[in-house]
Amino acid sequence: MKRSIPSPFGPLVVTVRNGAVAQVTWGNTRWDDADPLLDRAQAQLEGYFAGTRRDFDLPLEISGSAFQRDVCAAISAIPFGETLTYGEIARRLGAPSQAVGQACGHNPIPVIVPCHRVLAANGLGGFSARGGIETKVALLRHEGAAGLLI
Repeated sequence: MKRSIPSPFGPLVVTVRNGAVAQVTWGNTRWDDADPLLDRAQAQLEGYFAGTRRDFDLPLEISGSAFQRDVCAAISAIPFGETLTYGEIARRLGAPSQAVGQACGHNPIPVIVPCHRVLAANGLGGFSARGGIETKVALLRHEGAAGLLI
């Protein structure tokens, strides 16, 4: 089940599998499947982009290794408008920073699992979504974390 949802960065395609959000991608293919969880995801994403929602309350199915799931859990714990570095997450998980960066780059559910809140020690780091680093900066500005970018 999939649904295309407008965002300031182009349409997001939310995929639901096994009763959980399993993927968010940017894409121009129009999807409009009927599903209560897709309705919830759409309402929450619209609220986030409208500035009326700061967090998401959706069941998630994170694909990948146990480490990928651990990194996504650590990212999901970063509050709205705040950031951590790859190194800070790496220390918490007892893993190399590079491995955390790679896991962030493979986050299957961007925006909802807010990998845009993870920065490099000496800069923004990367962002694998449509628009790249510009989208990361726009998401951080949207959350009021732009002061970190100056």
